[in-house]
Amino acid sequence: MKKWWNREKNRTRKGKRSNNDYTFLDFIVDVLFMIPELLFLPFRLVFWLFRGVGRMFGNLFDLL
Repeated sequence: MKKWWNREKNRTRKGKRSNNDYTFLDFIVDVLFMIPELLFLPFRLVFWLFRGVGRMFGNLFDLL
């Protein structure tokens, strides 16, 4: 029983250690997810800017 328990304990410890590593594949997946975000961010910022200015002018004309 003790041999079995030690073997199981060692196996679960190895699993816990290896799951916390940040691998090269994780890095590649993160970069692939970031590329579209970085490409579309300037367009979204310009869109939000024009939308905010448009709402400001719309509210200004509603007051008149």
